[in-house]
Amino acid sequence: MVQVFLIGISAGAATALLFASVASGSPLSVLLFYLAPLPILIAAMGWSHWAALVAAVFASASLAAVFGSFFFIAFLVGIGLPAWWLGYLALLARPAPGTTPDGLEWYPVGHLVFWAAVIGGAIVIVGMVSLGSDLDTFRASLRSGLERMLKMQARPDAPAPRSAEPSRLIDFLVAALPPAAAVLTTITNVVNLWLAERIARISGRLRRPPANLSAMQFPAYAPAAAAVAVGASFLPGIVGLSAGVLAASLMMAYAILGFAVLHAITRGTKGRTFTLGGIYAAVVVFGWPVLLMTLIGLAETAFDFRGRAARRRGPTNPQT
Repeated sequence: MVQVFLIGISAGAATALLFASVASGSPLSVLLFYLAPLPILIAAMGWSHWAALVAAVFASASLAAVFGSFFFIAFLVGIGLPAWWLGYLALLARPAPGTTPDGLEWYPVGHLVFWAAVIGGAIVIVGMVSLGSDLDTFRASLRSGLERMLKMQARPDAPAPRSAEPSRLIDFLVAALPPAAAVLTTITNVVNLWLAERIARISGRLRRPPANLSAMQFPAYAPAAAAVAVGASFLPGIVGLSAGVLAASLMMAYAILGFAVLHAITRGTKGRTFTLGGIYAAVVVFGWPVLLMTLIGLAETAFDFRGRAARRRGPTNPQT
């Protein structure tokens, strides 16, 4: 127990430093900021969820001591507890004699990815509600904050822009930022989960079998949850916007599933590396191809592309 506590303190200190690095304003600090949940997840996957919980609380308390009490709740709700919860789920297992080498059925990786999306949407919704409990108040608060940011970044010697230009830009950002933030948070959660597993595995501390991402399956309720979120996004007010944020994060989860399908169905084919590299590059450069991956992920639920490809191909090594 002492070791778990010490690991938690160490992971919490690393998390707090990664989070606080954004205050430096350097481009690298942005990347370090998004990696802030990583030490908590490593503590969970390598030791126990108790170590992760200690890390989350210690990081929150450290940031509150330096930057003010607001950061205790903000960090704990926005980063600490979500990372702990994902680590807790990753270590869940139930007896399954004869079905696996260790006799345990571990929490499915697809369920973890879906949870990462739900948490990503929930974090953004909590942030929205903290700015205003109704749509008009939220948009006014966000607009005010964006206007202050644009004024701070404007150079004193820069020519004055035409009056309509900043207004149109702010209107676009007010509409686009909530779903974009949910997508980014979902990606951050999944990437940190993957990195934590890899690091724990390399160090020999991974407490669950390595995940086979290309074979992941979402829970049975995932399509219904996504359909409800998309349908509710057409409702008026803050409820519709919140549902839209959740729908965006869930669609990102289905895009990740689409990439998993792509990895599975191209296994053993010629030019696989070139194909996968080209698609990833297109997504990074253009952005819109991620919509195609989302459609593939959604279609996988109905058409089972991976199962059909596996039956045609025959037995192969699944860890690819």
